[in-house]
Amino acid sequence: MAKILYNSSRRSRLLFSETSRASWALLTRPSPSPFHGDSRSFETLAFEEIQPSGKPFNSTAFVLHGLLGSGRNWRSFSRDLAARLQQSSPSRAWRMVLVDLRSHGRSAGLKGLDPPHDMVNAAKDLANLVKSQGWAWPDVVIGHSMGGKVALEYATSCFRGDYGESAVLPKQLWVLDSVPGEVNPDETSGEVEKVLHTLQSLPSPLPSRKWLVDHLVSLGFSHMLSNWIGSNLKKEDEHVVWTFDLQACIDMFNSYREKSYWPLLEHPPKGLEVAIVRAENSDRWPQHVIQHLECLSRKGESPERGKISYHVLPKSGHWVHVDNPKELLEIVALNFLSNA
Repeated sequence: MAKILYNSSRRSRLLFSETSRASWALLTRPSPSPFHGDSRSFETLAFEEIQPSGKPFNSTAFVLHGLLGSGRNWRSFSRDLAARLQQSSPSRAWRMVLVDLRSHGRSAGLKGLDPPHDMVNAAKDLANLVKSQGWAWPDVVIGHSMGGKVALEYATSCFRGDYGESAVLPKQLWVLDSVPGEVNPDETSGEVEKVLHTLQSLPSPLPSRKWLVDHLVSLGFSHMLSNWIGSNLKKEDEHVVWTFDLQACIDMFNSYREKSYWPLLEHPPKGLEVAIVRAENSDRWPQHVIQHLECLSRKGESPERGKISYHVLPKSGHWVHVDNPKELLEIVALNFLSNA
């Protein structure tokens, strides 16, 4: 299965009062603005902003989804996190930027997001987004699954100076259930490979979302996973089509598996904290990877180097924001940029 993919072109959450929730605005940017650079104009990533209404923000966090997802998957968690941080530190107002990564969500098919579709270019897209909007560089980057590796690549490239002299290294990364090194297919369940291979075999366009869900369940996929995959469909005439670019997503998944960020974790730049969260019931973590992270986290921070912290989210599989959002919020909020 892995060979096939490589050869294919490479609720329970903390409850805030309605008044608290109403104080946060969701701003959607469906039409990304053009960015002029390298003597050409191209569109930047689609995104949404969650920020306090009637109050200026002074800190920014980027939130990055996983493979086949989109920024909207993280709306509820991001809104709750922003509200929780506001409660704990009223003087610091956070804006959450929910990004649709290249080939995903409303960023799929945008001009200028050219191949190769990999971690390097996915991270560079974030830098281009900052520049195109004239924003300050994000203080924190939160990434789930594939988005976790995009966050690691972003920090690595930023530190190397790939984004220019104006770029500022984030103060903190949150890497949520994303193995930081190369992913050996023999050390995982192979579920992602099976999903992608199955999606490749489906007709296009598809008859309906119900047809898709029923078909996936008949192949042995869970109702939850099948329904989630079905949420990535949009209406087109009498049929439905994917909101993502499947082949580009496969390319990104292959890049995700090939890339390793152990050098960044073993020698974190001064001023950077990388917080790794492993879901307790996730099937993606070989024991040797866990032991290495535990060892790195014990080193702590020093005047010459940054910090690695390691957390385990109990009672959760890979879908951390669905399986146990309440305790995920506790972990993140309590350790967010030194309590913000």
